[in-house]
Amino acid sequence: MSLTSLRAGFIPLIDCAPFAIAHEIGFAEEEGLALELSSAPSWSALRDQLALGHVDAAHMLAPVPVAVALGLGGMPARFDALSVMSINGNVIGVSKALGQRMAEAGHDFGFDNAEAAGRALLQAVQGRLRIGVPFPFSMHAELVYHWLGALGLPSPQGLDVRTVPPPQMAVALAKGEIDAFCVGEPWGSIAVEGGHGALLLPGSAIWAGAPEKVLAVRHDWAQEHQDLAKRLIRAIWRAQRWLGQAENLSTASEILARRAYLDMSADIIERALTGHLIVTPEGTRRAAPGFLRFYDGAAGFPWRSQALWIADRLAARTGLPRAQAAQAARAVFRSDLYREALTTTRADLPGASEKVEGANLAPRPVASQQGTLVLQPDAFFDGAIFDPASLK
Repeated sequence: MSLTSLRAGFIPLIDCAPFAIAHEIGFAEEEGLALELSSAPSWSALRDQLALGHVDAAHMLAPVPVAVALGLGGMPARFDALSVMSINGNVIGVSKALGQRMAEAGHDFGFDNAEAAGRALLQAVQGRLRIGVPFPFSMHAELVYHWLGALGLPSPQGLDVRTVPPPQMAVALAKGEIDAFCVGEPWGSIAVEGGHGALLLPGSAIWAGAPEKVLAVRHDWAQEHQDLAKRLIRAIWRAQRWLGQAENLSTASEILARRAYLDMSADIIERALTGHLIVTPEGTRRAAPGFLRFYDGAAGFPWRSQALWIADRLAARTGLPRAQAAQAARAVFRSDLYREALTTTRADLPGASEKVEGANLAPRPVASQQGTLVLQPDAFFDGAIFDPASLK
């Protein structure tokens, strides 16, 4: 069978796994695709590669296509999010010195209580908190702003937020350039392995259902190559389904450990895939259920309400009109193409394309095509609720 080459870019993070698995296990080939995967050094570089046509698709921060649609970031392009590649997967970490002050004040690094961890952090920090995030328009930044803002710290005004590429986060911490970070795994664990700091929280403790990465393409490419786009959606969906089976995670870790992807110990990678992390240099272990999800609960579905939440946050911070931002964002997450692509599969898709974000405190059955879909918890730690109807 003749395969169609498709260039795809990624950042070396564990949540690039759907690309790696689609390529290595053969799901892309099943769809007649030959994925040409290439690693980018930073999120800005990957964004620009996609915008300029150097790659056809990208593993991308969920807020970036929305930010671009709102005219933020200086890139005259339009991106479509064909699917969500991963839910959650971030960690918040602190420097060795800051962690020691928190421990001396009685914080137990329990890894599950966002309010307690946040209050301990704010009490122990000396001066303005310098916190590293991988990109200004990222779920990392939004999680930090929501978290600390809910605890009374004006965000982002009360923070010194610094952009640090994920592979450089541990280095920045070791050099004393930042006091804390929010980054995708395995780069938080690398800071712990090096003895430079401790992990304070999983991102899922702030928002249990945060869309972390999306499968992004240029809008004009999606319009011109709809068949290719649908084949790519199906290949990634099959890879996510494979990743959703616990018995495959050891193999996934070995694949991601290869030089072409993360080039590191498979053991560190498997911690994040299973949600069993080492959070201190002394070897303290913590379990984080739902730490990183690829498949269960329609994890890949591009909910337009999530694009609207992102747009509303960006609009509030940049002074854009909320209604205008919502209108632009609604078209970015392509639930329409996603539905069309998966009609020939066994995917059980939700009946709606928007939902109230933050409302699920526990797994909840919802109306779906096959009647078997159960959405996973998506609560915010502070009980916040986002109803997309409020923007209409």
